[in-house]
Amino acid sequence: MTEPKVELIGRARLLDDFFQVDAVDYRFERQDGRTSAPVRRLVLERGDSVAALLHQGPRLWLVEQLRIATWPSGPGWLLEVVAGIVGAGESPEAALRREVHEETGFEIEALDWLGSFYLSPGGSSERVHLALAEVGTRSGPGGGVTEEGEDILLVELTPDGLRDAWRQGRLVDAKTLIAAMAYFGARP
Repeated sequence: MTEPKVELIGRARLLDDFFQVDAVDYRFERQDGRTSAPVRRLVLERGDSVAALLHQGPRLWLVEQLRIATWPSGPGWLLEVVAGIVGAGESPEAALRREVHEETGFEIEALDWLGSFYLSPGGSSERVHLALAEVGTRSGPGGGVTEEGEDILLVELTPDGLRDAWRQGRLVDAKTLIAAMAYFGARP
């Protein structure tokens, strides 16, 4: 089976800041084989990111931080897995090791990659590489990078505590829910 064709008509950068937003004009081969009319979409160019649920024996760690995009319609302060953006020329593993150390001070001993997925493919290019990460010693204070506006609290949980947070609706971040599902074998 061949993939349907996509014709890029034009792409223009509308915003180049912490995030980038592009206007993309394109046509594509429809399911019936005909070519679509021109379509215009705004795309949040986020790139790849990494995330991991940290564990050490029966102990688990999440982080809590303000996520301003959720504040008007939700809690604002989210309990979530460690996460961050993969830098230019950086591998997902290197990015995850850096993020875990910056946010929690832990060093990763072993990684179990769960998979990669898009968070909101209708409007964002962000692809998350998700893992369970066994951590060892803490060699730094964690808390995030102050110069990047981060103020991160490390939250230690037992498996029952993670399950309770899930059941109580405190896990409202998709990558955190997916990691918890994988940790528990998909049942709370």
